[in-house]
Amino acid sequence: QVQLVESGGGLVQAGGSLRLSCIVSGNIFAINELGWYRQAPGKERELVARITSAGSINYVDSVKGRFTISRDDAKKTVALQMNSLKPEDTAVYYCNAVVYTGTLFRDVWGQGTQVTVSS
Repeated sequence: QVQLVESGGGLVQAGGSLRLSCIVSGNIFAINELGWYRQAPGKERELVARITSAGSINYVDSVKGRFTISRDDAKKTVALQMNSLKPEDTAVYYCNAVVYTGTLFRDVWGQGTQVTVSS
């Protein structure tokens, strides 16, 4: 069984910073892609940032230059540094991992962490 546990959400004023972290645990042979998604009230879940095992990164346009994704394969973690936060960044943020268990690939989600940016 594979689990993702997020931490680091909270309430911050516009212009502030938060750092989200996600730990991957369980029956893992390798971690392929890691990513962060978010879902605001009344909106669909959207990709925020993804990083592949080769280090290739992509961001949604609205966070480019403000957010930075990073991974530590030794610790099986992925982080999202969020700077210059805006009220429109308010959402539940979900960690996502594509892992290989040794027999199959699994697409796994965390439980989500709330980020609220006040104006």
